[in-house]
This record gives sequence, C-alpha cells and structure tokens, in this order.
Amino acid sequence: MAHTKTHDNSLAPSEIRRIDAFWRACNYLCAGMIYLRDNPLLREPLQPDHIKKRLLGHWGSSPGQTFIWAHLNRVIQLNELNMIYLSGPGHGAPAVLANAYLEGSFSAIHPEVSLNASGMLELFRSFSFPGKLGSHCTPEIPGSIHEGGELGYVLSHAFGAAFDNPDLIVTAVVGDGEAETGPLATAWHSNKFLNPIRDGAVLPILHLNGYKIANPTILARIGNDELTHLMKGYGWTPFFVEGDDPVEMHKKMAGVLDQCIAAIRKIQHHAKATNSPQRAIWPMIVLRTPKGWTGPDTFNHHQIEGTWRSHQVPLADVRQDPAQLKLLEDWMRSYDPASLFDSNGALLPAMQAAMPPPALRMSANMHANGGRLRMPLFMPDFKEYGVTVDRPAVMRVSPTAVLAAFLRDIMQRNPNNFRLFSPDENASNKLDGVYEVTGKTWLADRYASDDDGGHLCADGRVMEMLSEHTLEGWLEGYLLTGRHGLFNTYEAFAHIVDSMVSQHAKWLDKSRLEARWRAPISSLNILLSSLVWRQDHNGFTHQDPGFLDVISNKSGDVTRIYLPPDANCLLSVADHCLRSVNYVNVIVADKQPHLSYLGIEEAATHCAKGIGIWPWASSDEGREPDVVIACAGDIVTAEALAAVALLRTHVPDLKIRFVNVVDLYRLPPDTDHPHGMTHSDFDALFTRNKPVIFSFHGYPWLIHRFIYRRHNHANFHVRGYREKGNINTPLELAIMNQIDRYHLAMDVLNYVPRLQNQTSHFKEWLKGCLIDSVNYAHTEGTDRPEISGWTWPERKV
Repeated sequence: MAHTKTHDNSLAPSEIRRIDAFWRACNYLCAGMIYLRDNPLLREPLQPDHIKKRLLGHWGSSPGQTFIWAHLNRVIQLNELNMIYLSGPGHGAPAVLANAYLEGSFSAIHPEVSLNASGMLELFRSFSFPGKLGSHCTPEIPGSIHEGGELGYVLSHAFGAAFDNPDLIVTAVVGDGEAETGPLATAWHSNKFLNPIRDGAVLPILHLNGYKIANPTILARIGNDELTHLMKGYGWTPFFVEGDDPVEMHKKMAGVLDQCIAAIRKIQHHAKATNSPQRAIWPMIVLRTPKGWTGPDTFNHHQIEGTWRSHQVPLADVRQDPAQLKLLEDWMRSYDPASLFDSNGALLPAMQAAMPPPALRMSANMHANGGRLRMPLFMPDFKEYGVTVDRPAVMRVSPTAVLAAFLRDIMQRNPNNFRLFSPDENASNKLDGVYEVTGKTWLADRYASDDDGGHLCADGRVMEMLSEHTLEGWLEGYLLTGRHGLFNTYEAFAHIVDSMVSQHAKWLDKSRLEARWRAPISSLNILLSSLVWRQDHNGFTHQDPGFLDVISNKSGDVTRIYLPPDANCLLSVADHCLRSVNYVNVIVADKQPHLSYLGIEEAATHCAKGIGIWPWASSDEGREPDVVIACAGDIVTAEALAAVALLRTHVPDLKIRFVNVVDLYRLPPDTDHPHGMTHSDFDALFTRNKPVIFSFHGYPWLIHRFIYRRHNHANFHVRGYREKGNINTPLELAIMNQIDRYHLAMDVLNYVPRLQNQTSHFKEWLKGCLIDSVNYAHTEGTDRPEISGWTWPERKV
C-alpha cells in the first residue's frame, strides 16, 4: 500500500535560504544553551572557560522541532493562521526557547534576556541552570501550555485546546518515544470528537528521529506502509516528509504543510457551508529526520548524529577534551552565526522576515496564556437548587443527582466555554440530568438504537471516552486555553491520572511563583464519586480512596480537598470550585441516595467555615465535652451520627460534641496550609485533652499526618479505610474497616475514662450487633432494613 506522496511546491531559492537561515539561527541557540557560559557569538576561539561546568539539556529532538517551527512560520504568514505549538518530545525546551527568544516574546517577559549579545549570553547561562530555566517547556516559556515533563499527553492537551476554538490550529509535535506510551496511543482517537464547525483543528506531527535515550523507537523501525495502515486505522491521512538533506527537506516540508493546511480549511469550510458536522479524516504528518540532525557526525569512531548518542549532550567532556572542544566549535560555527546575527547580537533583518508579524507569532499567541482569554462562568444561584431539610438526617437524595441540575443550567448559560468530562461514567455517577440540555459529543458512526437513551450528538457538551488519561488531558488543555470544566470519575480509578494531575499542580505552582505574567486559569475540578464505601457490589478492586493522599502531597497553595456531607453542601462546594482559579479542587461525593443534614443556608455557612460543630447532633450544650466525635465524608458522617444516637440512648449523661469537616485542609496548622486553623481555633473545637473519635472517608493516617503537631494529637483515634473489602453489604464493609456505628460507639466507651468500667453491658450488646449484622448480610445478602433505612431519631422536648 502506497503512503501519501509529498509534493514540492517549488519554493523560490530565496525563500528556502531565508527559512534555512532562521532554522540555523535556532539550532545555534539550542546548542549554545546546552554548552556556553561565555563567548556567545564565537567572536574568539572557543576555550574551556567558555563552557558550562555542568552540561545539561537534550539536543536530539531540537533540530527537528526548530525545523517544524520555521516552516510553521511560513504557513502562518502565508495564510494568516491563528496557531499554537505544543512540544511533545521530552526535554523539548531548547527548540521552543530559541524561537520564543528570536520572536521577542521571551525578552518582553524577561527584559534581562535582551535581543543582543548580552541577552543571548543570559539566555545561555539561564538554561538548565540552578534557579533558572528547566529543560522542559515550563510555564516561564511564553507560547507553552504543555511542559512535557511526563510523556504521553501532547495530543490530548492539543485537542483540549482546540475544542470550542474554531479559528485555532494546534500543532502537536509527537516524539517517537512519546508515541510508545498508552495515553498517546489512545489520544489518536480524539479525532472522533472534533467538530469541524465549532472546534478548531489539531495538526499532529509525528517526529521520528529513531531513538529514545538509549534504545530504538518502535514506530521508527516499521516501514511506511505499516505506519500508513496504523495512522489510517486511527482515522488520519498521513503525509510523509523524510530525509536529511536540508534543501530537499525544506521543499518537501513546505509542500506537505501547504497540503495539510488546505485540507484542514477544506474540511472546515465544507462542514460550515453545509452545516453538517460530520466526522472528518484530518491530515497528519510523519517527519523522519536524523536524531541530532546537523550536530556532530562522529567522534572517536562512534556515530553520533542519527543515533541515541545525540539524545542528550552529544559531546560530554568538552572542558577536559581538546578534541571534543574543537569538534563543538566546528559544529557551532557550521551554522555561520556571523551571517545570522549583527555585530550587536541581534537577528539580521533578513532573518526577521522569516517570522510572522508579532500578533501571529506562536510564542505570543493569547491561547498559550489562556487566563487572558478566560471569561468567568455565568452562574445561576446554587441555593435555588437546594434540597428542603425539615429535619436533619431523615430524607435521602442522591447528592450528585442534585448537582446535575445545577450543572445542567451552567451548561445552558455557558454554551461555548464549559464542558463535562467523564470516562463513560456520567450517567453512572448520576449526572445524567445534564442531558436535558446537551448530549455526549460523538462524531463516529451512530446506530438507530443510540437514540434510545444514548444522548449522542455532534455538538454535545459531555465528553465521554473510556480513557481517564485522554479526558484529563482534554480538560487540562481546555483550561489552559481559558475555559472551564469538571472531570468526574470513579474514585478508585482516579489513580490512573495521578501523575497527570501532579504535573498540572506543578504547572500551577510554578506559574504562581515564577511566571506571574500568566493570568490565572480556571481551576481543575475533579469530582470523585462511586466511592469506596458504596463499592460493596463491585468488590475490592473498586475500593480505594487513596487519590486524596496523592493530592495532599502537592503544594498546599494550589490544592484543595472537599468532602461535603450531603447534597446541599455539595452544591455550595461545587459553586465555590467552579468560580475559583489556579487550584486543583478535589470533591468527594457519592452518587447513591444519602441523608440530608443541613438546609441550603446552613450548608452555605458550614461550607464557608469548612469545619464546624453540629449543635443538633451534640449534647455538650456549650460545656466542655466528654468526647468529640468528628467525621469527614458523606457515608462516614451517617455512621458517626448513628453512633451518637446509640450513645445518647444508652449513655444519656455523656456530653458529646459532634464536629463535621468539609474542607480537609482546615485540619493542618495555618502555617502548613492557607486554609489551616490556628492552634487556638483547633483546640476550641477539639479540646486540648479530651478523646476525639474521628471517622474519615479515606486512609486514616492522612488525618494523623495533618494533625501530628496539634496539642491533642495523642488523643485522636482515627478510623478509615484499611484495605479490607470484598463483595460486602454497605454495613459489612464498614464493619470490616471499623468505621461502622458499633465500633465508633465502642471507641467512645474505651477512651472516655469514666465509661470504661460502667458500660460493660452496653459494650457486650454492641459486640453482638456486629456479629448479628455480619451474619444477616451473609444470609440475606443485604443489611437489615433498620440499618439501611436509619434516620436521626426525633427528640422529645
């Protein structure tokens, strides 16, 4: 099978020379960033003292990426394109930095890195240097929204940027090492979700340079026919550009890019003219170049260019080895810097003509600083969706079903900048109420049966695909370009995107501290549902609340964790999170019907405080309590309340203080987290010396970690998930992990000193309840009705 042929558009020799010169200038800067600490323009022979003492950086993919950027500049000028560039290959900063510097965008933000010899030297000295610039496309680099610190996400980020951006073309350069990752392999399918009417376009460029850090790459070692089959199977039209002769490669690349831009324009024009958003077969490019192209060819009888030896620093002992120093100088002089930069170190006017006008330069594109484009959501009043609570802990509703009505109206009011992302779990998580105003985006084949509850449509606002990686990447790209969204998933499988969320949190933290010119973007909002305590039917594999531990390891300046206990609190938390910027907000709320405790006004106040005493569930009446019973999480709140009810019946003189935690970061000290309480406020709630029985949704040690420096830490007894589970009833699962009402009540009897020898009969009764509950579950397959239907008892006045 023949692959798509390239075409020579017969570039004028002068245009080839201009593109090639600009490319050489970028390559010169890339090499200089890796090696030089002085003599930036090589105006004198290169000496060991001109070389950095520690050589860091990656050369291998840089010349291929600068080649791509130079040619994108041509089509941007020719077609007045609105385009951004995402660098997928690992450690791709040199190529992006070189272009951002030459385009003036970097100097506009960092004036000390001026467009002259001294600024060039500052750029070289800053790259991969302590306290300065990293080797990834970090937030400090204008034009970047994709750091690439972890490989696999460039395509999903690119599509997220393209959604609802009809005039934008996102060029996503995919490294051939990155192409071996699971997330990248799945992300090729994103083309089935791109609407050519309302969305922009993504132009993937698969850059095959043959090697990873020490091994060949798979896609570079298969033939073009097989690669064509692979890309066509994914639904793309591949165009191949291959070779190592610069002049011929310039001709080929120009011809292919012209074809790709024409194909994109044709697809979009036809869809808009016919108002028919059919799935399109979009173009993509396979670019084969030598690894370390234009760098040293060989040294010491070893091939460098075109091998893994050019991946990082091709010549590693330049300061000590005169032969390597000479080879480095020959390499850098091969770019002929005197023909590129004037006597002051500025790019010559002829070279500047190779760049688009300032407004169209990729390093200055507004979409790469999405906060500048962000518009706040047009939000309804969340209180209008509140559940009426006449008595606490009597009525049951699904918190996420209540939230769905709120999200439905947000979608209706914000039809172009808010989307819901869910890995085939939107309906399962009871958010299907949004289908009253929108469907699920789908541009692949449809069947008649899909119309019966399938909710598939080309212009839906719900993004569903069974790949948490792709969905998370879409949402991150969507947020980074100025929009809003919510990602909901089963709690146990949020771990699939642990590292992605960590990378995004690092981006936000870096932006906050070292790239303050970046305007704030909408927060990454993650809703965890189908929770550990209601995965009794799915079993042990679905029982894992550990995503909270992962988030708690990130910077407290950008992370928030909320555990709303009921539907009204979930509404208040969701409203707050959707309005916020520059955070990773994690919301934990189950989908099953649960008790409602607070009216909407009470819920708003409780959530604003983040933690508080529930007087109706307490019996200390403003006095010093005998015990504090605390909880964080919807299901554990119900069990904690049931324990209180048992205690108030059997030990009526016991003074109980009931504390509920919504904002988990209220627990650490204020010196550890912006939401943390002072020690005096913490002591006022939890006392300095009374036992505290704390029932937590997640792993119990997280609470101990947050409070280990509190005065009363020794008296905290935390219950939570302890990796015990199977196909259980809800109460049986709670009993296995000792967060059930009976264990909590016994904890109180064990830790309140005056009760230890006075409540033996009550304790024996509680033990019997535990045995009876497990036996009933194993016999009937369910919990007793008085357990599953428990409500807070009405107190007689």
